[in-house]
Amino acid sequence: MIIGLTGSIGMGKSTTAAMFAAHGVPVWDADAAVHRLYAKGGAAVAPLAEALPAAIEGDAVSRDRLKALISDDPDTLRKIEAIVHPLVAADRAEFLETHKGQLVLLDIPLLFETGANTRVDKIVVVSAPSDVQRARVLERGTMTEAQFDTILAKQLPDAEKRDRADYVVETTSIEAAERQVAAILDDLRGQTDA
Repeated sequence: MIIGLTGSIGMGKSTTAAMFAAHGVPVWDADAAVHRLYAKGGAAVAPLAEALPAAIEGDAVSRDRLKALISDDPDTLRKIEAIVHPLVAADRAEFLETHKGQLVLLDIPLLFETGANTRVDKIVVVSAPSDVQRARVLERGTMTEAQFDTILAKQLPDAEKRDRADYVVETTSIEAAERQVAAILDDLRGQTDA
């Protein structure tokens, strides 16, 4: 069984994925896959160097340079996606093959937005009140309110994600989230045993 885990920025998705992992569930992380692909020797470095030489720094793909290129020319994003999305899909397929027959979790921030929701058996949405979400993101000190609002505008609204979920994990407290993850796993394992 494949669980798709998603949630808007600042909802506690990485923390929730770690809770599933702590229960022995193999986790594939889309963001981590992109980091591996962009790192020195990663599969995305050579094709991106060919298509966008300015994106390369120190034999690796620079996310900051990619952001700058995208802001200069929005069509650049389509070029990047055409190169990176198939590599991410291959990385995910390799993970699924390695863990064939197991209950696994795919941590995909843009699960609905990319259509990946059609390739999972169950969907878990991580959620928190909007004021908690905003505070979490801005406390990181890595983006401005305007940048946060821009990212949020590109993501499916939380209410819609919740409506489309099989399970929702409220992340207002670690303890409550842990209890919810344990209950979800009990339910899913009960379904697979039946």
